[in-house]
Amino acid sequence: MEKLSDLPNIGKTLEMRLINAGVPDSGTLKRMGSKEAFTRLKSIEGDTCFNTLCALEGAVQGIRWHNLSSETKNELRSFFDSTR
Repeated sequence: MEKLSDLPNIGKTLEMRLINAGVPDSGTLKRMGSKEAFTRLKSIEGDTCFNTLCALEGAVQGIRWHNLSSETKNELRSFFDSTR
Protein backbone atom coordinates (compact mmCIF):
# COMPACT_ATOMS: atom_id res chain seq x y z
CA MET A 1 0.00 0.00 0.00
CA GLU A 2 1.03 3.56 -0.68
CA LYS A 3 2.11 5.65 2.31
CA LEU A 4 -0.32 8.31 3.41
CA SER A 5 2.35 10.97 2.99
CA ASP A 6 2.59 10.10 -0.71
CA LEU A 7 -0.89 11.58 -1.16
CA PRO A 8 -1.49 15.29 -1.77
CA ASN A 9 -2.03 17.35 1.41
CA ILE A 10 -0.70 14.65 3.76
CA GLY A 11 2.58 15.54 5.43
CA LYS A 12 4.46 13.47 7.96
CA THR A 13 2.61 14.97 10.92
CA LEU A 14 -0.87 14.31 9.53
CA GLU A 15 0.29 10.86 8.43
CA MET A 16 1.22 9.99 12.03
CA ARG A 17 -2.04 11.43 13.34
CA LEU A 18 -3.99 9.27 10.88
CA ILE A 19 -2.03 6.15 11.76
CA ASN A 20 -2.77 6.78 15.44
CA ALA A 21 -6.47 7.09 14.53
CA GLY A 22 -6.49 3.71 12.78
CA VAL A 23 -5.90 4.84 9.20
CA PRO A 24 -2.62 3.08 8.34
CA ASP A 25 -2.30 3.67 4.59
CA SER A 26 -3.69 5.42 1.53
CA GLY A 27 -5.92 2.51 0.53
CA THR A 28 -7.64 2.56 3.88
CA LEU A 29 -8.16 6.33 3.68
CA LYS A 30 -9.63 6.08 0.19
CA ARG A 31 -11.97 3.24 1.19
CA MET A 32 -13.26 4.93 4.35
CA GLY A 33 -13.39 8.44 2.91
CA SER A 34 -12.51 11.81 4.34
CA LYS A 35 -15.49 12.13 6.68
CA GLU A 36 -14.85 8.85 8.49
CA ALA A 37 -11.12 9.59 8.75
CA PHE A 38 -11.93 13.06 10.10
CA THR A 39 -14.37 11.59 12.62
CA ARG A 40 -11.67 9.21 13.85
CA LEU A 41 -9.17 12.04 14.22
CA LYS A 42 -11.70 14.22 16.00
CA SER A 43 -12.53 11.42 18.45
CA ILE A 44 -8.94 11.39 19.70
CA GLU A 45 -8.07 15.03 18.95
CA GLY A 46 -11.07 17.17 19.76
CA ASP A 47 -9.61 20.25 18.07
CA THR A 48 -9.30 18.80 14.55
CA CYS A 49 -10.08 21.66 12.16
CA PHE A 50 -12.00 22.21 8.95
CA ASN A 51 -8.79 22.53 6.92
CA THR A 52 -7.84 18.99 7.96
CA LEU A 53 -11.17 17.73 6.61
CA CYS A 54 -10.50 19.51 3.31
CA ALA A 55 -6.97 18.11 3.20
CA LEU A 56 -8.32 14.60 3.68
CA GLU A 57 -10.91 15.02 0.93
CA GLY A 58 -8.28 16.38 -1.43
CA ALA A 59 -6.06 13.39 -0.62
CA VAL A 60 -8.93 11.00 -1.38
CA GLN A 61 -9.53 12.78 -4.70
CA GLY A 62 -5.81 13.02 -5.45
CA ILE A 63 -5.75 16.83 -5.64
CA ARG A 64 -4.56 19.76 -3.54
CA TRP A 65 -7.36 20.75 -1.18
CA HIS A 66 -7.33 24.30 -2.59
CA ASN A 67 -8.65 22.83 -5.84
CA LEU A 68 -11.75 21.21 -4.34
CA SER A 69 -14.95 22.42 -5.97
CA SER A 70 -17.08 25.00 -4.18
CA GLU A 71 -19.84 22.40 -3.96
CA THR A 72 -17.53 19.94 -2.22
CA LYS A 73 -16.23 22.59 0.16
CA ASN A 74 -19.80 23.58 1.05
CA GLU A 75 -20.72 19.95 1.69
CA LEU A 76 -17.64 19.49 3.86
CA ARG A 77 -18.47 22.70 5.77
CA SER A 78 -21.98 21.39 6.51
CA PHE A 79 -20.53 18.09 7.71
CA PHE A 80 -17.89 19.86 9.83
CA ASP A 81 -20.50 22.13 11.41
CA SER A 82 -22.62 19.08 12.28
CA THR A 83 -19.71 17.60 14.26
CA ARG A 84 -19.29 20.59 16.58
